[in-house]
Amino acid sequence: MPEIMFNGPEGRLEGRYSPGKDPTAPTALILHPHPQYGGTMNNKVVYYLYHLFMHRGFSVMRFNFRGVGRSQGEFDDGLGELSDAATALDWIQQQNPNSTSCWVAGFSFGAWISMQLLMRRPEIRGFISVAPPASMYDFSFLAPCPSSGLIIQGSADDVVAPDSVEKLAEKLQAQRAITIDYEEIDGANHFFEGHLEEMVRRVNAYMDKRLASGE
Repeated sequence: MPEIMFNGPEGRLEGRYSPGKDPTAPTALILHPHPQYGGTMNNKVVYYLYHLFMHRGFSVMRFNFRGVGRSQGEFDDGLGELSDAATALDWIQQQNPNSTSCWVAGFSFGAWISMQLLMRRPEIRGFISVAPPASMYDFSFLAPCPSSGLIIQGSADDVVAPDSVEKLAEKLQAQRAITIDYEEIDGANHFFEGHLEEMVRRVNAYMDKRLASGE
């Protein structure tokens, strides 16, 4: 997984990128949790998701938001981080002009940013949203949510209220033209400690279903 540095809106951004072997390989962008609470691209949930997409043959990238690691700039309450994510998506698309589809995945704060990116980039075909912070941030911008995807939540999460995530999933499931799968992992805390393999298993099962349907 080669280290990369690319130009972001407020300076250079640090990332890791693994190209797919097929020039038409789908792309995936993985977004990390809150920068002010220790979130980096090396977070275990982000790392596991990155390798999941890599092993599936995707051209996949994870990166540090502004002010994290070697990425330049300062935390910007989500606005700048959304711009960072859009720039990262531009970069991976430039590397993969013949890619057949695009996915985005995010954990916690990264899930919130990824869903906003989803609204702005119609080429994103699917999403994986892990512990989206529905009890902390407003997700009403998903009106309507443009793509089908998977939401995963731990039942023992003491950072994000599980019932708020379930309500978000139910709201999105009521929308037409998309399908939202919701998975709750019993006993998992916010960081899925001791349940990372189960999280990966469920994401893989979802990807099997989506890709088998030609998506």
